[in-house]
Amino acid sequence: MQKKLTSRIFEYTAVFEPDEKVGGFTVTIPALPGCISEGDTFEEALENIKEAATLYLETLRDEKQELPESRGSIIAPVHVSI
Repeated sequence: MQKKLTSRIFEYTAVFEPDEKVGGFTVTIPALPGCISEGDTFEEALENIKEAATLYLETLRDEKQELPESRGSIIAPVHVSI
């Protein structure tokens, strides 16, 4: 009897920041500390962060650690007067 494989889809907020020095984007997922990637285009950065997040979560799963849920990040402009 084969073991039934199940998968779960997680959704996280990714933050893409343009890299003005070399071009492209640096991207992080705040709910996954240390999960960071980059790409020369938005599309490449998106694919790279998906791969990084998958590896991050697979490592946690393999180490039998709890998989983080999305924290429902809110991204908003902040106005600062100096």
